[in-house]
Amino acid sequence: MTSITEKIKILCADRNMSHEELAAGAGLSVEQVQRICGNDQMIPSLASLIKIARALGVRLGTFLDDSEELGPVVNRGSESPGPVTFTSHQTSSNSHMDFLSLAASKAGRNMEPFLIRIHAGKGDESTSTHEGEEFLFVLKGSIKVQYGSKHYILHKGDSIYYDSIVDHLVTAYDEAGATIIGVVYSPA
Repeated sequence: MTSITEKIKILCADRNMSHEELAAGAGLSVEQVQRICGNDQMIPSLASLIKIARALGVRLGTFLDDSEELGPVVNRGSESPGPVTFTSHQTSSNSHMDFLSLAASKAGRNMEPFLIRIHAGKGDESTSTHEGEEFLFVLKGSIKVQYGSKHYILHKGDSIYYDSIVDHLVTAYDEAGATIIGVVYSPA
């Protein structure tokens, strides 16, 4: 499997795009892009990845795909792939969430559905903002959603749908952590 960072490098090379051009197109600093491109083990934050995808003219799923399926994609719980842990584009914070893509092999998709395991945070997590919308449904535990200046506590069976252009942060409500379904829509 090609790493997300490697896919970014390949797409930049295909487009003859420098780190400076990618940073300008994505609204990130050159240092952030260099940090992302210089470390195959570090996956950028979801917000940064969405901005990079737009700057490169690809959909978000391009970074998560292994192979493309034109028909429906079925995920069997017994065959679940390993999770992807996004980090902050500025630091290694926000690594409190493990994302399992539920449609990684679906070609041409417009939504990114994830099973997300949220671990107890360290208190240094940072808010995120990007174009699009998000839908979250709590399967297990409780989460705290900071959305702009408001805070929402959601428990098992609760859901929230919001515009992700507003600063937002999702954390576990307590030390037990939580498991949620998250669907991210990012306009092309």
